[in-house]
Amino acid sequence: MQEESHNSRTDMVEDVEVGNKESPLGEIEVNLEQEKSLIRKQDLRILPLYAQVAGIRFLLGVLEAGLFPGLVFYLTFWYKVSERSLRVAFILASATLAGAFGGAIAYGTGHMNGAQGLSAWRWLFIIEGAPSCASAIFVWFFLPDYPETCRFLNSEDKALAKQRLAVEGGQGMAKAMTWIEAKAVLTEWRLYAHYLVYFAISVPFSSLSLLTPTITAGLGYENLQSQLMTIPPYAAAYVVTLAVSWSADYFNARGLHSAVFSLIGAIGFLASAVLPPDAYAHRYGCLIVATSGAFSCIPPLLGWLSSNLRSTAGIGLAIAMNISFGAPGQIVGVWIYKSDQAKKGFPTGHWTNAGLLLLASVVCVALRLYYGWLNRRFPQGQIRYAY
Repeated sequence: MQEESHNSRTDMVEDVEVGNKESPLGEIEVNLEQEKSLIRKQDLRILPLYAQVAGIRFLLGVLEAGLFPGLVFYLTFWYKVSERSLRVAFILASATLAGAFGGAIAYGTGHMNGAQGLSAWRWLFIIEGAPSCASAIFVWFFLPDYPETCRFLNSEDKALAKQRLAVEGGQGMAKAMTWIEAKAVLTEWRLYAHYLVYFAISVPFSSLSLLTPTITAGLGYENLQSQLMTIPPYAAAYVVTLAVSWSADYFNARGLHSAVFSLIGAIGFLASAVLPPDAYAHRYGCLIVATSGAFSCIPPLLGWLSSNLRSTAGIGLAIAMNISFGAPGQIVGVWIYKSDQAKKGFPTGHWTNAGLLLLASVVCVALRLYYGWLNRRFPQGQIRYAY
């Protein structure tokens, strides 16, 4: 038998040397030159398409990167410290609510596969991309830049808007950033504590935003049903985020609100990690708790950061750095829920998110205590740092 095996391998080598080989079934002879020609044709057709898709996705990331920090920065020109967290929450919670609609849309487009000759994933891109393209036109023409230049305020309203934001807000006519201002922001260590918190909460935010269908699939729901079951966690997070942000502004306690709800999110992930993998109903409830806690702590954090900076340019740079520090966390978030751990209940993802949210909670408490200590050093009535 060994001799026959040796002979068959020898025969195969000889076939390759003359330019032909037989398939394992021995039915079709393939000419190597023809095969190479076929591969070259496929490469010329497929690889450029892949490069185009990758290039478009890169441009999408580049153009989209400034959207959220730009919106947060934009709000500083219109609202005081005590008014920002709730407005940031409307933006972020709307994105959360869009996630709920995204699950429903994905469920619906799953039934559109082949409609008008288009695959389901193409329909998903069209349906979700069209409103963004249309809104860009309205934003360009109708969204004002600053209170001082908008058309819907009269001269008295503009003067009042400028007066009330003279100390706490961004200034539309402010000068460009100087190196001294940039250096002050870049070398202020307390801001890096804010950046660390945002990195920590970006991991669960990313994993929940992108992988909730995968998580729900691990809870016994399959295919399109797993998309549909992403709606309740997002809907609950929408309501909780708005409520927490309003409370944080009302009680001037953004740090403590972020700390408490980071802890609640961590508890949700911890419970999911320790529960038996087949405790589907309990783990689904924990997912709702974790999503609500992880999402609701973000707007107060962003409002807290911008509230403790004074120059317009400094606010812009700090917000941009804050979001940039969160970007690596978003990369981490998409890798911690491994498909081969679905039957085990995704322990790596849950433990990682729980640990990072606990870190965020601890740092928020430390920052709150530090700002309180700084304020006690100033004369009464001259509080510089918001909580």
